Amino acid sequence: MVMKSAIEDDDAGWGLGIPEKMKNNANWVDITHEFKGACKGTSSAGNCLCVLYAVVKGTDLSTCFIYAELNLGELLHDKLFGLFEAMSAIEMMDPKMDAGMIGNQVNRKVLNFEQAIKEGAIKVKDLSLPELIGIIDTSFCCLITWLEGHSLAQTVFTCLYVHNPDLIEEPALKAFALGILKVCDIAREKVNKAAVFEEEDFQAMTYGFKMANNVTDLRVTGMLKDVEDELQRKVKSTRTRQGEQRDPEVEREHQQYLALFNRIKFTRLLLTALITFTKKETSSVGEAQKLVVQAADLLSAIHSSIQHGIQSQNDTTKGDHPIMMGFEPLVNQRLLPPTFPRYAKIIKREDMVAYFSKLIDRIKTVCDVISTTNLHGILDFFCEFSEQSPCVLSRSLLQTTFLIDNKKVFGTHLMQDMIKDALRYFVSPPVLSYKCCLFNNHQAKDYIDSFVTHCSRPFCSLIQIHGHNRARQRDKLGHILEEFATLQDEAEKVDAALHSLLMKLEPQRQHLACLGTWILYHNLRIMVQYLLSGFELELYSMHEYYYIYWYLSEFLYAWLMSTLSRADSSQMAEERLLEEQVKGRSSKKIKKKKKVLFSSAVRPLSKEITMSQAYQNMCAGMYKTMVALDMDGKVQKPQFELDSEQVRYEHRFAPFNSVVTPPPVHYIQFKEMSDLKKYNPPPGSTDLYMAASKHFQQAKLILENVPSPDPEVIRILKVAKPNIVVTKLLAGGHKKDAKVLPEFDFSAHKYFPVVKII
Repeated sequence: MVMKSAIEDDDAGWGLGIPEKMKNNANWVDITHEFKGACKGTSSAGNCLCVLYAVVKGTDLSTCFIYAELNLGELLHDKLFGLFEAMSAIEMMDPKMDAGMIGNQVNRKVLNFEQAIKEGAIKVKDLSLPELIGIIDTSFCCLITWLEGHSLAQTVFTCLYVHNPDLIEEPALKAFALGILKVCDIAREKVNKAAVFEEEDFQAMTYGFKMANNVTDLRVTGMLKDVEDELQRKVKSTRTRQGEQRDPEVEREHQQYLALFNRIKFTRLLLTALITFTKKETSSVGEAQKLVVQAADLLSAIHSSIQHGIQSQNDTTKGDHPIMMGFEPLVNQRLLPPTFPRYAKIIKREDMVAYFSKLIDRIKTVCDVISTTNLHGILDFFCEFSEQSPCVLSRSLLQTTFLIDNKKVFGTHLMQDMIKDALRYFVSPPVLSYKCCLFNNHQAKDYIDSFVTHCSRPFCSLIQIHGHNRARQRDKLGHILEEFATLQDEAEKVDAALHSLLMKLEPQRQHLACLGTWILYHNLRIMVQYLLSGFELELYSMHEYYYIYWYLSEFLYAWLMSTLSRADSSQMAEERLLEEQVKGRSSKKIKKKKKVLFSSAVRPLSKEITMSQAYQNMCAGMYKTMVALDMDGKVQKPQFELDSEQVRYEHRFAPFNSVVTPPPVHYIQFKEMSDLKKYNPPPGSTDLYMAASKHFQQAKLILENVPSPDPEVIRILKVAKPNIVVTKLLAGGHKKDAKVLPEFDFSAHKYFPVVKII
């Protein structure tokens, strides 16, 4: 029966049950007949929403008969009930949307922890070893499912034991329950502090559950250690002695004790490692690394002993939650939000061990960041770490390790000092040179200090962006360009002011475009990353490839190469000046020292210049390949009705409109610059295939000369080599008349595909 209340207050009583005061004061009316009548229209879902709207707003249901005339796909827009409200409404009695319906599918009584103890449905003492192992393994699975973005209510807190560990009398289970709560609490704190998660990544809400805050971290680790020591004694007492006939029952008991011991020890090590990350000293990171290495050594033993635990039965009608002693998937059903909860599938135990293994590897990598002291190196570290698509916990640990509570890098370095060091490394501006008269000039110091202070926030934000998931990163990179555009403007003004000061004091030196070059470099890196990430996220259609690769090769990488060359020249000019100053001195020691300093054969930016050349050639090769394929009719294009290529082009490059340097290339400019008719004679597809082949060949030659190539070099070579062959075949007319479209295989490299002609 559907009831409608005539209560004035719209929101009163919309809880899980009907409050007593509402029962007494409400004038309930039976609207079952009207409800059914309104739902007989063509669009039942839309009509249900209309009825729901009428019920919620207390309006006359006769209007719903009008709504029943709606055809399929039509919606009625009311000023108080638009599309947003419709999206937030619940389609009643649909299990996918109405969370309460899941509970209606089971006949058993759902018990909470205290009720389950009272009715004897759950043990709190004298648990068997298989029961303990099974409960711990399933709790680990729930923990990982939570870290993957589901709610605590649907994962960890489906285990009744963690609701109130004080009621548990079994020492091992009590210590574990407290330990898992502490792990959740510290992980939640770290993720919240790092602030690099979105709603799809992580749900921090605790739903009012206690996270063992009444027990100290030290006490919990102590309890786990006590249980661990007791289990170790049991393991030793049941192990095989030399010359003794082995009883199968005793052997099985020994294996079970060993399995439980490994799990308790793993919990303690994981918890202790996370606690260590909360300390502000850099030395604690090394300690955490040792702990996770020890934890990693236990995973193979845990994996091989999974069968010793009691196995859970997955019931698909209850969201694939484990159904076993101590777990009740529906216990928190009423705590779920009114919008339908995300489908939570608890991962399998085998996958749990693999996940922990990857998590520990990522935490080890996080610990390595403290050995990187250069800002550019740190940025590269964050980029490379992000490419692995790490989990939210490891991303957060990296962020909080980089910038600790005292707002210092690794807890020791000021961000301003890191920026100054990065400037010295990249462009060697005279104002930061100890041998320059500007170094101790008060006015110059004010200029540079103000600029560096203004740089701190955008660079911290840039590093934080690399902590988000890959899809969100791209969106945020587009927005941070505005901040860097402001910095670019300021850098140019500071450069001009410092140059005028320097010309008065040292006319033979210049301070032109030093700071501006550095900011421009980062601007270009962000723009390049923004465009390339679109390939990784599969945002571009095949017909869009050509203008994306054109923008990269002909514009962004051209600017980047120019910027890097200018920075390198600036470094060399500064070094020459210093060398001349050294030559003028009589001290042989100083001469020798400086000679060693400046005779280095490898330039600081040489590797980046080399890689940029390779990337530019790869992009140019792909651009010309796409244009040639289009000429041959091998690129499928959409039928533009509501938009056009210009609309799509402008949408793809919209974030660049906020950047002044380099100026954005608008669609009309792009068409003019890429028009092949300006050449005499215009190149055909064969010419373009050959040109593309040469670009791929050039990229190959550049990368093959890189000493000690890293994985990125190897990945690009895996694309360049087959593309050389394919473009040469296409230039020779291979399958020119075939109507089958080419395939683009991004498996070898996420930005550059291997072109396949089938």
